[in-house]
Amino acid sequence: MPKNGESRRKTCVVVKPEIISADDYFGCLAAALNNLRHAHVDEISDMLLRAYEQERRIFLFGNGGSASLASHFACDLAKGTALPGNHRKRFRAIALTDSVPMMTAWANDSSYEDIFAEQLYNFIEPGDVAFAISASGNSPNVLKALEVARGKHAFRIGLTGFQGGKLTSFCDVCLVVPSDNMQVIEDLHLSVAHALFTSIRHKIENGLVNTNGKSAARTDPYYLPKPELASQTLLPTVVKKAHSR
Repeated sequence: MPKNGESRRKTCVVVKPEIISADDYFGCLAAALNNLRHAHVDEISDMLLRAYEQERRIFLFGNGGSASLASHFACDLAKGTALPGNHRKRFRAIALTDSVPMMTAWANDSSYEDIFAEQLYNFIEPGDVAFAISASGNSPNVLKALEVARGKHAFRIGLTGFQGGKLTSFCDVCLVVPSDNMQVIEDLHLSVAHALFTSIRHKIENGLVNTNGKSAARTDPYYLPKPELASQTLLPTVVKKAHSR
């Protein structure tokens, strides 16, 4: 009989174990965290900081728990990074999950798959950032919004889990949480968002980025260079159920 869930910690990234205790759950969380590629988190941080320096807009979206994280992270970026007395430059972060009337109007009059894509058509411009959050990587409305972003020459960031789903092929950079447990994936998505916010705020507070107005770019056409790393991470090899959240 394994003690303290140790055997489960070795396998839960690949095959979801039966979780019957807090020790089982936190063992799975620790295993996924240990296999998370920190370099991809830093790469996303760099992309967001380039968007800040170039005064691009960042549009965040997702469903369910991912919708709440989109709103949470947009608040962290837009308000949490604002330096006292600095009214010259702010993160232009907008959560497409915040307008219930807008989402329900598109869902009712068109399709639920359109609730983010149609909002992007109103605002997104070349060089902006679409930040998609989908634990499964297969949410149709998230993928449709990314198609719009790609067509508008915006940069695309993704947070997902399981084996990445379709999302990985829609993004310039995609962080895949190596777990097949929905709750573990959502826990680490929040942790990644807080890691991004904390490192970004530190760089802004310590003058490591341009905070004084628009920094032009290398002959623009939507500058914000594409990240160097590919959309790869350590993935679980078995997925037990299909999810669309």
